[in-house]
Amino acid sequence: MNDARTSEESGRLRSISGAALLVEYAVSRGLPVSSLLSGSGISENQLQDHSTEITLAQEIALTRNVVGALDDEPGMGLMAGLTCHAPNFGVLGFAAMSSPTLRRAAEIVLQYADLSFTFAHHTLEDHGQEFWFIRDDSAVPADLHRFVLERDFAAIATVTQDVLGSRLPMVRAEIAVEPHPIYEMFGTLLGVDKLVFGTERSVLIGNSSALDQPMPQSNPVTARYYERQCSDLIQQRRNRTGLSGRVRELLIRHGGVADQAHIAADLDVSVRTLRRRLASEGTTFREVSNETVGLLAEEMLIAGLTVEHAAERLGYSSVSAFTSAFRSWRGQSPGQFARAHRGRATVRV
Repeated sequence: MNDARTSEESGRLRSISGAALLVEYAVSRGLPVSSLLSGSGISENQLQDHSTEITLAQEIALTRNVVGALDDEPGMGLMAGLTCHAPNFGVLGFAAMSSPTLRRAAEIVLQYADLSFTFAHHTLEDHGQEFWFIRDDSAVPADLHRFVLERDFAAIATVTQDVLGSRLPMVRAEIAVEPHPIYEMFGTLLGVDKLVFGTERSVLIGNSSALDQPMPQSNPVTARYYERQCSDLIQQRRNRTGLSGRVRELLIRHGGVADQAHIAADLDVSVRTLRRRLASEGTTFREVSNETVGLLAEEMLIAGLTVEHAAERLGYSSVSAFTSAFRSWRGQSPGQFARAHRGRATVRV
C-alpha cells in the first residue's frame, strides 16, 4: 500500500462502538483505562458518547495497547469477541436484525463495515452450493493479526446467534493462524467440525441455502429505515474525509456539472486511478456525483429556485429528466420537496 493510500486508510472515520467494547473487555481483565487510551487521542468521555467518531489509526493505537497489556496470548481476542452483540452497533445492528434474510443481513454489514468493529475487509462469494465469507487482513497491522482475527470471528458468531437465534451455519473454516489447543473454541463458536489452520487467508464456508433463511425479526419498514440511517452516517463521513470528500468539493465548485475526466484532471490523477481509489473507499464516481447533485438540487429548491431553473443549472436536458432523478433520490418530486422545504435555512453542501 503506497503512502497516500496508507494515509487515507488511517484517516478513515469509524464509530467508537468497537473501541468502547474493547476497552470494556480490557477493564474486565484488570487493565486501567488510562494505559489503554495512552497515545490514542481517545478520551474516557468519548467512550461514553456513542455519536463520537474516531479514525482507524486511533482505534489501531488503542488495540495495540490492549494487545500489549494482555501479552498477546492466544484466545484473548476470542474472549473480546464474545462481548460483541448486535445492539452494540446501533443502526447497523438493527438494520441487520430487521433484514429479510441472512444473506441480506450479511450484505448490509459488509456494505457498512466501518459502522462495525472490524479493521479487515470481507467479501461474500457464491461458489455453487457453497458461500465463501473471505477475509482480507491487508489493512490490519501484522502485530495485531491474530488478536483481531480471533475477536472478529468470535464476534461474527455471537452477533449471528443474536440475530438468528442459532449458530452460524458453517461447514468448514480455514483460519490464517497457527493451531493452538484453545482454538477448539472456533469449532464450537462457528458450529463447524472441519477446521484448517495455518492457511494463507481466512475463509468461512457454508451451504448457500442457509443464506436464504428468513430472519426471525424481519421487518421491511424497519429494515429500510435503519439501512437509510447507515447510508446517511457513511455519507456524512465521506463528506468530511478521504478522496470522495475532495471529489465532492470539486463537483460543488463545478456546480455539479463535471464528468469523471474533468475531476481526475483537477486531482492530477488518471481516470483509472480515480476509480480505483474511490472503490477503496467503498464508493464510485457515479455515486458521489449523484449524491452531490442531489444535495445541490435540494439547496437550490430550498433557496427558492424553480424546478426549471434548478434543472438547467444542474445540466439536465429536460425538467422531466431532472424530476425523474430527484424522485429516485428523495422519493418525491422536486415540486413537492420545494413546497415542503422552501424558506428553510439552507446548509452549504
